[in-house]
Amino acid sequence: MASAPQLTVRAIRAVGVEVPMTYALGTSRGTITKAPLLLIDLETEEGVIGRSYLWCYFTAAMPAIASILGEVERVLAGDRLAPVDLWGKLAQRFALIGVQGIVRMAMAGLDVAAWDALALASGLPLATVLGSAPKRIPAYNSCGLGLMPSPEAVADEAEKLLAGGFRAVKLRLGYPTLRQDIAAMRAVRRRIGDAIDLMVDYNQALSLVEALERGRALDAEGHIYWLEEPIRHDDYAGNATLVRELKTPIQIGENFSESTALALALAAGAADYVMPDLERIGGVTGWQRASALAATHRIAMSSHLFPEVSAHLLAATPTCHFLEYVDWADKLVEQPLEIVDGFAVVPDRPGNGLTWDKQAVEKYRIV
Repeated sequence: MASAPQLTVRAIRAVGVEVPMTYALGTSRGTITKAPLLLIDLETEEGVIGRSYLWCYFTAAMPAIASILGEVERVLAGDRLAPVDLWGKLAQRFALIGVQGIVRMAMAGLDVAAWDALALASGLPLATVLGSAPKRIPAYNSCGLGLMPSPEAVADEAEKLLAGGFRAVKLRLGYPTLRQDIAAMRAVRRRIGDAIDLMVDYNQALSLVEALERGRALDAEGHIYWLEEPIRHDDYAGNATLVRELKTPIQIGENFSESTALALALAAGAADYVMPDLERIGGVTGWQRASALAATHRIAMSSHLFPEVSAHLLAATPTCHFLEYVDWADKLVEQPLEIVDGFAVVPDRPGNGLTWDKQAVEKYRIV
């Protein structure tokens, strides 16, 4: 890093795309068939371009986030590219509206692109810039296994998700009845066998009472690797109850808003495992703060979405656990993240691994 040239913020470009997903993702919150992504280019005066993308959930959010990025550009243009300092400056700028929601998402997108630019200028992979080395990270396939009409349909898709040598997959539950949840889980387990790890995600669908009932039923079934977000993500007292009462480990974290939320959850004993989300935890800068907290508490830390960049971050995470793999950006990048025998292979090329396929971007462009 010491030999890397100094970089200066010049401009920020954002392009919205909507990419068809390989598998429809049905959750207790709705079904998603297209990935709404906002691609970000951070241009520097020195000609280095850092890249990142945001998962926008709704296409309607894209113009709002792009507008916030316009203000970010106005505030930072001409500044030295020092991500920690830039985060602090932006936090001051947005203090009255709050570093949350689309403001935090825009800041995180800028932060990820800034770290990419620094790694590119250094001629090093992002993992190396963060103090690690490119390596293989255990991954689970999270591309599908949403809520479906029949258990057999879920089982068929589970079998497909094992391609690439995956040894772990994630199943969404939250059907109207416990019986349906158990039927889906049993169908998947029969199809994939006991050697494959099976994570379960409720997407905050349950009340605490329901979570205790369904959690105990899943405990009785056995072979569930973790139970993810069964209740409201910020009900730390309720999640702590589940940690105490259930045998299956409780996983939360994708909704942590910066590392402060992680600290509160850990203090409450609200999780057995944690999995921050890159755009909610605060980009690479926020991830590093969360990683330090997880290491201090000796709690295993996984990622949520953004596998290309998250692979680099997990390589430098002391309590690295699992990478959540989704292929949603594969159609947009020149070199998708490689999966070998169920492991994500952190690339050894400079940067975070994101280089846009310009023709594909134009094909899927909407904003």
